[in-house]
Amino acid sequence: MPLNIIVCIKQVPNPEHFDKITLDPSTGTIRRAGIPVITNPLDRHALEEALRIREKFGGAVTAITMGPLQARKSLDDALSMGADRGALLCDQMFAGADTLATACVLSGGIRLLGPFDLILCGNESADGATAQVPAQLAEMLDLPHVTCARKIDMSADGSKALVERAVEHGFLRVEVVLPAVIAVLKTINTYRLPTVLGIMEAAGKEVHQLGCSACESTGMYPADIGSIGSPTRFAGISEAAHLRKVKMITGDPQDIAAQLIRELRYRDAL
Repeated sequence: MPLNIIVCIKQVPNPEHFDKITLDPSTGTIRRAGIPVITNPLDRHALEEALRIREKFGGAVTAITMGPLQARKSLDDALSMGADRGALLCDQMFAGADTLATACVLSGGIRLLGPFDLILCGNESADGATAQVPAQLAEMLDLPHVTCARKIDMSADGSKALVERAVEHGFLRVEVVLPAVIAVLKTINTYRLPTVLGIMEAAGKEVHQLGCSACESTGMYPADIGSIGSPTRFAGISEAAHLRKVKMITGDPQDIAAQLIRELRYRDAL
């Protein structure tokens, strides 16, 4: 049975440049100017899994993202990897969203895209790392969900998924009836890289741009989105003070060990 699969992706600051990220002390938001951006790595694994399922069952893969116009680059990357179409949820009203408001916008956009059988997400984003959006999205769409997925096996008719969900010291096997939301880990696969042919074909694929007015028909309202619809509030930023003293200990290993023990005992007695 052909499956219509939607993959939620996000454009994030490149983790290799996280040391250059600063916060705006007045708003608490990330200052992204000058920081290179990439597609969230776990979302690439979600897209790869969608493409593998499509290769087995047929159907179509749609990549969807919420963000400014520059987020179109992540959609282009998804299309060049093999996604069939893209959707950009872009509106100034969406700015400043926390995870709940983000899930609200994504749910509205997904409803507009039409019938679907499966939604795949990265388990968390590299910048926020809350791992909240997949579960919130499932709740808003009234769907079952599985997080921390390390393996997905589809039933022969494509109506169910048997998911290995990673837990501490092992995993759980969870059977979920589609449609459902599944959030994947990086261990689920090794994602492919775009080919020259894929990049050329991506130019001819459709990308829908949807704003707030379009999503309102799905029951999403301005009070539910952006900074207004975000229950998370910025309380303030403080810098931790690290008062440390350094004492260099020299000598042969046995002498160093003895000095270190004496120093630790002295510090413990203070």
